[in-house]
Amino acid sequence: MRRVTLREAAAAPPPAVAVNGHVIAHAAIAQEVQHHAGESARQAWDAATRALVVRALLAQRARALGVVAAPQPGEGPRETEEERLIQALLQAEIRTPQADEAACRRYYQANPARFRAPDLFEPVHILFKAARGDAAAHAVAEARARAVLAEVAGHPERFEALARALSDCPSAAEGGRLGQVARGETTPEFEAALLALRPGETCAAPVCTRYGVHVLRLERKVEGQALPFAQVRATIARYLEEHSWRRAVAQYVALLAGQARIEGFDMPGAATPLVQ
Repeated sequence: MRRVTLREAAAAPPPAVAVNGHVIAHAAIAQEVQHHAGESARQAWDAATRALVVRALLAQRARALGVVAAPQPGEGPRETEEERLIQALLQAEIRTPQADEAACRRYYQANPARFRAPDLFEPVHILFKAARGDAAAHAVAEARARAVLAEVAGHPERFEALARALSDCPSAAEGGRLGQVARGETTPEFEAALLALRPGETCAAPVCTRYGVHVLRLERKVEGQALPFAQVRATIARYLEEHSWRRAVAQYVALLAGQARIEGFDMPGAATPLVQ
């Protein structure tokens, strides 16, 4: 999803937008667009407009209730008075439950994959450097890799010595050992080949990546274990409470939108009170 420029967003702007009679200027929307992504200028414009409508609804509600903005703290990011006013409104108006032990445990049991240490792999390799766009160099590197594969097929114990003697990777000093790696820490081609291997197995074909051509062997795999509930309980509680807070804010905004007069923009509103 790309960012839309101010010039794109400002071209042929939609009709004027107003919230309870307060007009949101096109210039303000155009300025807000830079903070929103969209497949098109119109999508980005709508996202920016929605953000400013929400801000107007909350600021108007805060002033109607006589909410007072908290003082700007001495440290941390600077906030405008309106931002602090809205924050004070939300803290005063919205109450969400704390995530108790039972709720956290239910989430833990329902999402086991989220609370499991990653599998760790210990590969060794021999790299023959070759730029992917250099066909001649790549052919030479692949031929060298196949020659090494033929040798280690009959004498697997020679892999470390060959890595020290031939590899173009700094890991040559360690016999080709890369240490422990997890998914997502190597190139896609290297990872795909690695995941297909059993411990002690050498990949039957050279592995081509942007770095060149590799002879690859998996020495060891450490299976990820489930993290104990006690270790992740606080993380789960924060997630559940933040999710509950975001949902409550969305419901609160929808309720305000349902009670407001919004012109020039379709803002879905709710007619019922918040349900936690």
